[in-house]
Amino acid sequence: MKKIIILDTNFLLIPAQFNVDIFSEIERICDFPYQLCIIDKTLSELDSIIENQRQKYKNSAKLALKLLKSKAVKIIKTKKDKYVDDLIFNLAENTEIIVATQDKELKKRLKKPIITLRQKKYLKIMN
Repeated sequence: MKKIIILDTNFLLIPAQFNVDIFSEIERICDFPYQLCIIDKTLSELDSIIENQRQKYKNSAKLALKLLKSKAVKIIKTKKDKYVDDLIFNLAENTEIIVATQDKELKKRLKKPIITLRQKKYLKIMN
């Protein structure tokens, strides 16, 4: 059975910010079948970054959207009334979902393996 890997918004900004190919890195570190997913509010967050942030972040968010389309990342529908980190936490809490994130608070809350960027160069699964 495929494991689900949820990509957090800030994780999707890594390719533009650190020039790290998160998709080939995930392939390298995951020796099991997986399905890459985002939650629907991640798209809203990326759109918001494009509308409201400085150019550097706009470009990062635009690249993230292009990559999501080209990699056919699955979108998980959620209830829209919650904060993104809470939605991801609730999805991951009682399941075999792995979360890919850079968010310190979310990392602390999740008591399970996560995928994170190390030394601004490579990804690692942390337990």
